[in-house]
Amino acid sequence: MNSSDTTATAELGLRLVVPERTSVPLVARLDYSAGDPYAIRVAFHTGEDEPVEWIFARELLTVGIVRPVGEGDVRVWPSKDDSGERSVSIALSSPFGQAEFDTQVSPLAEFLHRTYEIVPAGQETTYVDLDEEIERHLA
Repeated sequence: MNSSDTTATAELGLRLVVPERTSVPLVARLDYSAGDPYAIRVAFHTGEDEPVEWIFARELLTVGIVRPVGEGDVRVWPSKDDSGERSVSIALSSPFGQAEFDTQVSPLAEFLHRTYEIVPAGQETTYVDLDEEIERHLA
C-alpha cells in the first residue's frame, strides 16, 4: 500500500461559537493515518502562527454525528445551524480555556467515510503492531 491508500486529509470549515456575538469562521485540517487507526488529528487554524492541535477518537466524531457523545475535555453532538441544516457541534475544554465549534455534517461525514475505507470499523487492531508500540513506549 502506498501512503495515499493509508491516509486521508481534509480541510473543514468551522464556526467558532462566541456567546453574544456572531460566530467566527475558521478552518481545521483533519488528518487520518492507518498507522494510528483509532485517531484523527485536527489542527485548528485560528489566525495565530501555529495551529491549535487536538487528537480525537475516530469513533467519537462518528457517533457525534447522530447522538451526543463524550465527556470531560471533548464532547460532540448533532445540531442544526442557523439555516436549519444538519450540523455537528464540538466542545473542547482544557486548562487554557474552552471553545465550541459547529460544522456541516456532509464534509465531516465524507472525511470519516474515507477513513473507514482505509481501515474498516472493527479492524483497527490489524493495523497496530502492539509489540512495536510497547517497545516504542519503553524506550
